[in-house]
Amino acid sequence: MPGPSGLGARSPLKYYYVYPGGTPPLAVYSSSLGPAVILSDRDIAWYVEKGLLRIEPLMGDTIRENGVDLRLAEEFCRFNPEAPELDTARGFDEKTYYICTRVDPDEGYVIKPYEHVLATTAETVCLPDDLVGLVNVRSTYARLGLFVPPTVIDAGFCGQVTIEIIGSAYPIRVYPGQRFLHVVFIKTTSPVANPYRGKYQGQRGVTPPRPD
Repeated sequence: MPGPSGLGARSPLKYYYVYPGGTPPLAVYSSSLGPAVILSDRDIAWYVEKGLLRIEPLMGDTIRENGVDLRLAEEFCRFNPEAPELDTARGFDEKTYYICTRVDPDEGYVIKPYEHVLATTAETVCLPDDLVGLVNVRSTYARLGLFVPPTVIDAGFCGQVTIEIIGSAYPIRVYPGQRFLHVVFIKTTSPVANPYRGKYQGQRGVTPPRPD
């Protein structure tokens, strides 16, 4: 039974998988001219079941109404305020500009006021060639003043997801294993011609920027 990615460019609007009750998830509909859609919990479960979308480990409480919650890993990298000027046209020593540490899950990690910190997801996320992920901080933490610049997971990417966290007006202690992020999956109007194969493919742990 072909999956969503198997649709040809000339395929009419159709579905390939029917859930009990006769209602197929929207994501399995596709057309060369059809709109992009946001996956529901049923759509996400279908992609995972078929092995098209991999989220490892996938905890039982992380698939939400229209997205997946992602947890913090144990590694954090603080920007070094005493580092010299960084020339983006040249390579640089990561140890000069980042102070990285692995934290005890019971002690957590304190994000200082307004500082910038790199963190990573505990999960490895692997996308097929017809899904894009949009990552943001969960509302619970946004209401504490923490900010995560929106992060895009490109179609075809596979790896842990590095994010930037910007501190609130007061120190906040976070813990590995907390459901800190939320990713929404968008189905593209057609599979991408060139799935992601860039410099961050397969990344593990916090990955600082790599010069072009």
